Amino acid sequence: MAEKISENIEEYLEVLYRNGSNGEQVSTTTLSKDLGIAPGSVTQMLKKLENLGYISYTPYKGATLTEEGMQIAQKITRKHRILEKFLLDILKVKEENIHQQACEMEHTLSDEAERALCTMLHNPDLCPNNNIIPACNFDFESCHDCYSQKDFDQVMNRKFNLLSISELTSDTDGIISFIRGSNELLDEISDMDIKVGQHLHFEFNEKRISGNYLVTIDDRELEITLEMANNIFIRI
Repeated sequence: MAEKISENIEEYLEVLYRNGSNGEQVSTTTLSKDLGIAPGSVTQMLKKLENLGYISYTPYKGATLTEEGMQIAQKITRKHRILEKFLLDILKVKEENIHQQACEMEHTLSDEAERALCTMLHNPDLCPNNNIIPACNFDFESCHDCYSQKDFDQVMNRKFNLLSISELTSDTDGIISFIRGSNELLDEISDMDIKVGQHLHFEFNEKRISGNYLVTIDDRELEITLEMANNIFIRI
C-alpha cells in the first residue's frame, strides 16, 4: 500500500498546482499569501518537498511541480473540485461554505468514492468557480470506457499526467490521451475525427476571442469549442 501523504503536503502541492499547473514557477510570496503561512515557514517546507521529489525549488525564485508532485496535486485538486460540485449541486450547501467543507473532505475521499461521484455528476468539467476539474488518473481513454468497467478493483491507474487543452498557457505539443464527457459530447468529438493517440499542436496566441480554440491535430487545423477544450486531455 502506498504511504499516506500528509494533509499539509497535499495542501502545498494543491496550491502549487492552482498557480502553476502548466509548469509555471510559483513564488514563495504567492504560496505564503495563499496558505496564510509566514514566508520563512514556506521556504522550509519547499526544501522538504524538494527532498521528497515533489518539486524543483530555486531559492528566491520559486518552485515547480515534478511529475510525481503533479500527480499528487492533480489528484487532490480533482477531489476538491468534484466535492465542491457535489456539495453545491446535490446537497445544496451554501456556495460560500463549499470551499472550506471540500478542503476538510478531500483528504479522506477514497478513489472509489471519487469515481462514483464523478459518474453521478455526469463527468463534470468545471467546479462552481469555473475552474477545470483535472482528469482522473484511472487508465481509461474515455468516460465510456469507465462506465464499461463496473468492478473498481480491476481499475488501473494511469502512469502519466494530463492537461486539458484549455489549461495550456504556452505553445504545446502532445498526444491526445483521454477524452472526457457525456456520450453526446464524445460523439461530437468523434464526428470531428478527434481520437486518442493523435498528435496535437496548440499555439497559445491562437485562442479565439469567441472562446473557441484553434488546434492542429495530425496536420489538420480544427476549431474546437471551449467545452471540447475542457475535456480533451493531452500527455505532454
